[in-house]
Amino acid sequence: MYSFTEENYLKAIYKLSYEQKQSETSTNAIAEELDTRAASVTDMLKKLAEKQLVNYEKYKGVSLSDEGKSVALQVVRKHRLWEVFLHDKLDFGWEEVHEIAEQLEHIQSDRLINRLDDYLGNPKHDPHGDPIPDKSGALFIENYLPLNKVASGQACILTGVSDHSTSFLKSVEKWGLGIGTCLTPGDKNEYDGTLEVELPNGEKIVIGQKSAAHILVKI
Repeated sequence: MYSFTEENYLKAIYKLSYEQKQSETSTNAIAEELDTRAASVTDMLKKLAEKQLVNYEKYKGVSLSDEGKSVALQVVRKHRLWEVFLHDKLDFGWEEVHEIAEQLEHIQSDRLINRLDDYLGNPKHDPHGDPIPDKSGALFIENYLPLNKVASGQACILTGVSDHSTSFLKSVEKWGLGIGTCLTPGDKNEYDGTLEVELPNGEKIVIGQKSAAHILVKI
């Protein structure tokens, strides 16, 4: 059994390595992700290395060991299953579930989590479209495109978002978008990169370049 802090570090390292598409992560990146001092990160990495959860050498990047990755994926699994439960069963908004799931993800009972998984029908994705690892930690990752990379006139389906901040998720809802919404991007403004998008009902909305980059779709 590992402490809340240890699990949070392992999850953060996994998240950063996944986003950066590289095995090693810098101390500064971890400090920024966890909103803490680099010196505190260094101290924790030494402890995690002693437990053989990370591969760490001073002044070099850190990577997860096989055991560390396994622990991180189980925390991710619990987090995303609780998000599904909160959203689908308790009617929390998708902008609300992350903070609550941050607390619930540290529950240690495998029996409870496996029953939760079965109760929810073994979902493959959380409310934000992120994949949920299975019991063994296997994770099926699909390659989605950011909306701003889709050709004009090409219909696509919203499958996820890469920004989970409350302000962004509320904006997406305000535009009338959600997981499964069919979108057809139109012309992109050459000056500021804003994108015109047509909805299934024929309504057209304008989405900023930064926002469009965080909306993930499949063709």
